[in-house]
Amino acid sequence: MSLKPSTIRIAGVVRESIVDGPGIRFVVFAQGCPHHCKGCHNEATHDFSGGKDVTIEKLMDEVVKNPLPSGVTFSGGEPFCQPEGFFSLAVKLKEKNLNIAAYTGYTYEELAGLPTKNESLKKLLDNIDILIDGPFIEEKKDLTQQFKGSSNQRYIDMNETRTRGKLVVLDNL
Repeated sequence: MSLKPSTIRIAGVVRESIVDGPGIRFVVFAQGCPHHCKGCHNEATHDFSGGKDVTIEKLMDEVVKNPLPSGVTFSGGEPFCQPEGFFSLAVKLKEKNLNIAAYTGYTYEELAGLPTKNESLKKLLDNIDILIDGPFIEEKKDLTQQFKGSSNQRYIDMNETRTRGKLVVLDNL
């Protein structure tokens, strides 16, 4: 599903979270997810026709209202199903010097290997600081891993990945 870059279809937001990435974070939950992971903790976000369209301007107004969050997390649903809108939001967040973490049910390799015609997806990846990738796998559920649901998921330092030109996976955040 592709929306105009001025809007994002969201399930909702959390204005202050300490469980969706390092520090205090503002979290935007994308509406729509193709993965349908068994045991997903956020099944209400799967339906692409659910949620509501929100302007990026309105989201930015909400983010800057609160000085506590040090960053913003894109969660889901699947943010990478709306790369145009999330890229537009990412650009505005970077202008405010906020770091961006993103969850995806895709692996980094899957995202990086998508056809280059999806320029918005590449631009979105280029503006993310931390990527938590991979589908939630119920059989690998591990509550001891901070900010991850299952042990197959990885923390990827996207800044170092871009700098070194190779994937940089972190043990923890």
